[in-house]
Amino acid sequence: MTSTAPAPDHTLDTNAFLSAAQNLLGTRGFTADPDLLLPWLTDWRGRYTGRALAMASPETTAEVAALVKLCAEHGVPIVPQGGNSGMAGGATPDASGAAIILSLRRMSRVRELRAADGQIICEAGVILQHLHDVAEEHGLRFPLTLGGKGSATIGGLVSTNAGGTQVLRHGTMRAQVLGLEAVLANGDVFDGLTVLKKDNRGFDLKQLLIGSEGTLGIVTAACLRLLPASSARVTIWAGLASITAARTLLQRLQGAAGDTLEGFEVVPAHCLASVLAHQPSARAPLDTAHPWNALIEFVASGKEQAALRDEIEAVLGRALEDGLLDDAVIAAGERQADEFWALRDGISAAERALGPAMQHDISVPVEAMPEFIAAASPKIEAEFPGTRAVAFGHLGDGNVHFHVLAPAGAQPGVWEEREGKAVSAMVYDLVRAWGGSISAEHGIGQMKVAELVRLTDPVRLRMMRGVKQALDPAGLLNPGKLLQP
Repeated sequence: MTSTAPAPDHTLDTNAFLSAAQNLLGTRGFTADPDLLLPWLTDWRGRYTGRALAMASPETTAEVAALVKLCAEHGVPIVPQGGNSGMAGGATPDASGAAIILSLRRMSRVRELRAADGQIICEAGVILQHLHDVAEEHGLRFPLTLGGKGSATIGGLVSTNAGGTQVLRHGTMRAQVLGLEAVLANGDVFDGLTVLKKDNRGFDLKQLLIGSEGTLGIVTAACLRLLPASSARVTIWAGLASITAARTLLQRLQGAAGDTLEGFEVVPAHCLASVLAHQPSARAPLDTAHPWNALIEFVASGKEQAALRDEIEAVLGRALEDGLLDDAVIAAGERQADEFWALRDGISAAERALGPAMQHDISVPVEAMPEFIAAASPKIEAEFPGTRAVAFGHLGDGNVHFHVLAPAGAQPGVWEEREGKAVSAMVYDLVRAWGGSISAEHGIGQMKVAELVRLTDPVRLRMMRGVKQALDPAGLLNPGKLLQP
C-alpha cells in the first residue's frame, strides 16, 4: 500500500511573510488592503492589470534592504514602482498575485545639494518636477524633462534610462547619473554615490543598473548632475511642408546655433488637431495648418535674452528665405513658450482619448528617420485598412513615437489583442530592417518582452541573461519584465 504525501501548505509561509513584513514596516509602510492596492495594479495606459500580495512603502534604504532580504528568504517576487507612469507595463505585477509591489514613493528626500559642484543626491521617490524646483531655487537646473514630470520619479527615470525633450543636447538619464545607490536581490546595498572623475576598478556597475528596469537591483538614490540656470530661452513653433524639410531645418540650425539648440520636436498636423480638440482652451500657434510642425528651443547660459533672440531670428529668417520652413512664430515670453510645450506634451493624452492605438517608441539612425517615417506609414496603413500611422517626437535623437491608431469603432482591449499585435510586429520588423531599436526611451517592460527575444541578436540576449542570473539567480526582481527566463 502506498501513501501520498500531502501537498505543501504555502499559506503558512505567506502568512509568516506578511506578518514579518508588517512588523518591519508598520501599518503605514505595508498593506494588503485590496482597496489601497487597486490604484497601483494597472499601468498608466490601461493596457495591463495585475494582482499583488501586498504593497510595501519603505521610507529608508535600510528598510528596502531588510524587506528585500525578507522577500528572498520567503521566495516572494518584487515589482518596484515609482510614479506608475511608465509606458511599457514595467511596473505592473502579473496576474498570479504572488508578488508584492515595492513603492518607492515615500523615499522622497533630497539628501544633499552641492551647488558649487553642480551635484544633487536625491532618493528614488523624488518627483521630477520637485527636482526641477529645488535646482531652480539654487540658480541651477536639471537638464532632463518630459511630459510626465509631475508624476515621474527619479528611481523610475533611472531604471528606464528615460529620455525626454532635451536629449538632443544633454543626453538620456544615463548621462545625468554621476552616482547610484541600489539594493540588490539578496538585500545587499550597492553604494556608488561617491563621484569620481576617474575610476578604473573594472565594470561601471551603476551603468549596468541604469536602464535595467528593476530586474537587477532596486534604485534607492542617485547623484545627478546639475547645470547653471539658463539666462536666455527662445522657443519657436514652425510650420513645415514635410518631415524631410524638418530634418533639413534641424541640420541648418545645428550648424548655425551650436550647442544652444536644446530641443527639436516634430508634431504632425493630426497630432496637433487631436490636442486642440482634447484641450478646448488651447489654440494653434500659427494661423494656417501645416502638414508638419516643429517645436524648437534654444537655451543659453551667460547670454542676454535679447542677444540670443536676435541671433535666432537671423537664422530663422535665412531658413525662411531658403524655403526650409513655411511659417514660424517665436514665443513672446515664458508663458507662451510653456503653451507651445503644453501642445507637445499633451499628445499622448489626446490620442489616448481618441480610442485604441498601438504605441511604439522606436529609433533608427538619425539621418534615416524622415525616410523611415515616409516609407513605413503608408505600408502600415495599406496592410491594415482603416488604421492611421502618426509619428511625433524627438527627431534630432533619431527617436519618434510611432503610433498606429485603430480604425473607427474598434473595441478597446479587443483590437489591441487581435490586430494590434500584428500591427506592432510589422512596425518592429520595419524598424529592424532600418537598423533601429524597438525601444528608444520607454523600456521593454512586459509589452515588448517577446519582441525583444524575436528580434534581438542572440549573443546580446545571452549576455543579458547571464548578468540577470548572476545578480538575481532566483528571478525575484520584477519577474516577467525585460527578459524572459
